[in-house]
Amino acid sequence: MDIQNIFSKYYSGNDALLATVTLHSECVARKALLCADLKALDIDRTFLYEAAMLHDIGVVKCDAPSIFCYGALPYICHGIAGREMLDKLGLHRHALVCERHTGSGLSVDDIIRQDLPLPHRDMLPETLEEKLICYADKFYSKSGDLTKEKSLDKVIKQIQAHGEDSLQRFLELHSIFG
Repeated sequence: MDIQNIFSKYYSGNDALLATVTLHSECVARKALLCADLKALDIDRTFLYEAAMLHDIGVVKCDAPSIFCYGALPYICHGIAGREMLDKLGLHRHALVCERHTGSGLSVDDIIRQDLPLPHRDMLPETLEEKLICYADKFYSKSGDLTKEKSLDKVIKQIQAHGEDSLQRFLELHSIFG
């Protein structure tokens, strides 16, 4: 798979966003692979790397000018936008990572309770690789110093702001990968 060609297909003309998403995704991939190594997990390392690199591809369809995104969708929709993009390329496993990595995953109850502009279905990470990318992603931002890893305390505070269910899901991921 040529990840660069996939990005070129969707990010042509937006070099600033491409640089941001690429650097963020490299940090997430590196952390995911490190966690997998430290925990001696039996995973598909190639898929883990590819999916980590592509997990945020959908941001190009979203409206977040502070990180060079000039699309029409609300930012919360970047996961479903990425799923649609990668599904069209036949990358169905990678597409599911896009949809299931937001927050600590989103349950249909979260979506309804928060009145999110998302389909009413569970978008929770299921496979070990999905869970690992979801976990690693929480430690890196797409603004500020993109390479600086957030502290566990900061991640917990950010997740906690989205409710007790989100926090419990994150803590469960941390018990596996942290």
